[in-house]
Amino acid sequence: MSTILFHANDMVKAGCNDCRGCFHCCQGMGDSIVLDPYDVWQLETNLHTTFAGLLREKVELRVEEGLILPCLAMQGEAERCGFLNEENRCGIHVFRPGLCRLFPLGRRYEEEGLSYFLLEEACVSQNHTKVKIKKWLGVPELKRYEAFLVRWHGIRKGLMERTWACAGEDEELLKQINLNLLHTFYEEQYAPKDFYGQFEERARRFEKEKRRE
Repeated sequence: MSTILFHANDMVKAGCNDCRGCFHCCQGMGDSIVLDPYDVWQLETNLHTTFAGLLREKVELRVEEGLILPCLAMQGEAERCGFLNEENRCGIHVFRPGLCRLFPLGRRYEEEGLSYFLLEEACVSQNHTKVKIKKWLGVPELKRYEAFLVRWHGIRKGLMERTWACAGEDEELLKQINLNLLHTFYEEQYAPKDFYGQFEERARRFEKEKRRE
């Protein structure tokens, strides 16, 4: 059976009645909640911290197909997200990462752009209600956000292909790729306003430097 694809203005059965005290998807996630530059910008801006500050406690680095990327850190024996508060509610809900906003939906990247699909039975809540995807995501300037996601996906995909090509042969180049990636898109702090403009400037600079290697 083919996967049914949706777009931002479509209705989908993802509503979970404000979770009603459930935090099942906020624990035991391992290193799967990978943060993109927009996520980190949101955390830095709203928590008044830096990328280095996030890495000290709530965020850790993981290796994904040759690339070193940040992800939410799961803590303790129960592997709970470090941003859960004492009432087991998300302490950063208003500016939570994109993958958290997305659940229980997934994204598909195609030539014509971004689409969404429902992860059947991923959420343990019962009696899901229909909600418009745009409302479910709750991201300002959604079209710019989706354009950023497509752009970022393209950068990551290109780098992953490059790391596969040099894996085991040019470890120094592999190290340099990751250092440049982390510095350009994460460590170099963003200003509080106009994330998308800053990201695009960095993307162009990164691609220009990559062509010189």
